[in-house]
Amino acid sequence: MRTTDLSTTDYNAYYKPYIEALGDIELMDALKTGMDQFVLQIKNIPEAKLTYAYGVGKWTILEVLVHLIDTERIFQYRALRFYRNDKTPLPGFDQDEYVLASNANDRTKESIIKEYLALRQSTIALFETFEEEALKRIGMASSAKMSVGAAGLIISGHQKHHLSILENRYV
Repeated sequence: MRTTDLSTTDYNAYYKPYIEALGDIELMDALKTGMDQFVLQIKNIPEAKLTYAYGVGKWTILEVLVHLIDTERIFQYRALRFYRNDKTPLPGFDQDEYVLASNANDRTKESIIKEYLALRQSTIALFETFEEEALKRIGMASSAKMSVGAAGLIISGHQKHHLSILENRYV
């Protein structure tokens, strides 16, 4: 599935900027290239900057990175549920509460990279088992429709969005 295969009924309009940020790309390519980009970009962040926030009430770099991990886990789970035809509506989550409870600023860059790589490899392995036609299956999350394929592309677009913010406002 490519980003251009999605319709606006495949996901909540809130996620449109994430999908558009990817351009025309195939889902598995987005997941794999995103993994390499994440690791390269994070390795280049100076240790002294990891607990920096560009404004009052903004997350630190470490908090942003853990937010990416948490969000990928949630969207991976959503994709699995929808792929398996689970019609149970899934609730949203409060990203700010997740960040507060994450203890991200006590983490090392190496521990975050290790966790991220394990998670992204798991995401890739999961999506590799999904049949192309079934990527169009729809579920409900946060009171909105979402397709399996959209969940995977949102993972990639969300990461790209936040890595861009790190590059432009933090580093």
